[in-house]
Amino acid sequence: MIDVIKDWYQRHFTDPQVVILALLLLTGLAVIVFMGDLLAPVLAGVVVAYLLDGGVVQLQRFRMPRFIAVAVVFTLFMVFLLVVLFGLVPLLSQQLTQFVRELPDMVAQGQKALLALPEKYPDFISEEQVRRWLESIGSELTGLGQKVISWSVSSVVGVMTFLVYLVLVPLLAFFFLKDKHRILVWGSRFLPAQRGLATQVWHEVNDKIASYVRGKFLEILLVWVASYITFKLLGVNYAMLLSALVGLSVIVPYVGAIVVTLPVALVGYFQWGWSAEFLYLVGAYGVIQFIDGNILVPLLFSEVVNLHPVAIIVAVLFFGGVWGVWGVFFAIPLASLLQAVLNSWPRREPKALDAPG
Repeated sequence: MIDVIKDWYQRHFTDPQVVILALLLLTGLAVIVFMGDLLAPVLAGVVVAYLLDGGVVQLQRFRMPRFIAVAVVFTLFMVFLLVVLFGLVPLLSQQLTQFVRELPDMVAQGQKALLALPEKYPDFISEEQVRRWLESIGSELTGLGQKVISWSVSSVVGVMTFLVYLVLVPLLAFFFLKDKHRILVWGSRFLPAQRGLATQVWHEVNDKIASYVRGKFLEILLVWVASYITFKLLGVNYAMLLSALVGLSVIVPYVGAIVVTLPVALVGYFQWGWSAEFLYLVGAYGVIQFIDGNILVPLLFSEVVNLHPVAIIVAVLFFGGVWGVWGVFFAIPLASLLQAVLNSWPRREPKALDAPG
């Protein structure tokens, strides 16, 4: 057993470049696990800087000085942020409040529909089963209500945190954009001189992460707008709220679309029942998901993500459990990082086994 471990160590960790890469990866993982919450504004600023840096680079290609390009792009970003804060957020808040107020009526309507099932299908569903379902739903709603109350109690802290983020994140993003090269040069001073393998992995992953962040933001925006226009044309209640959920669901591949199907279908059912309008809504939602998964995602991420669906789901579960919302958002880039490390990791053929005498 000791010989096997020794042979494995000599095959993988005798190269100093490999050791440096492994230490950098472990250091990064430790920072995420133990300091992720504290550094969340910094990480958010990095994400925003990644989003905006593409526009800065495009303006620089027209021979615009970097500082002016940063000022133009950052001004447009601030205008967009103000429109979201003072135009979109109040509308979402209004629709969410209205939805919560009408939720008891929806629950009552759902109970009536469930109680009618034993009469329509006595051979498949009994009244006792329906009552058990209602008791289970009631307990879940009670737990949800308690969570809402606890959330409202701690909402003051949440508002203060949001205000801090609102100031810090744009400020950090601006300096990350303006002093990008100076920050990179400063950070490289603390890295070992022999870091060729780590640099190779960094260049490969850096382009993928930048393209992924920009592509994901564009995907969210396009799916959100397309869903809102579709829901509005169909006359769906809470069109902005539902379209926002559909847009944000693309952050979690595969799982997000399945989860958001439930509120969309419930709102449509309680608004129209089993009618043609409900079928139109379900069909339109299916078309949006089909276009997103089969046209939009390959178009935006064809050169960025080359991972098996199982690897993506495992990455979302793992990094989401370690790092929360940020882990879910960065699950695919982090999985791409691991893929790049494995592809760049030096391989040595194991020693051939001695032939039997």
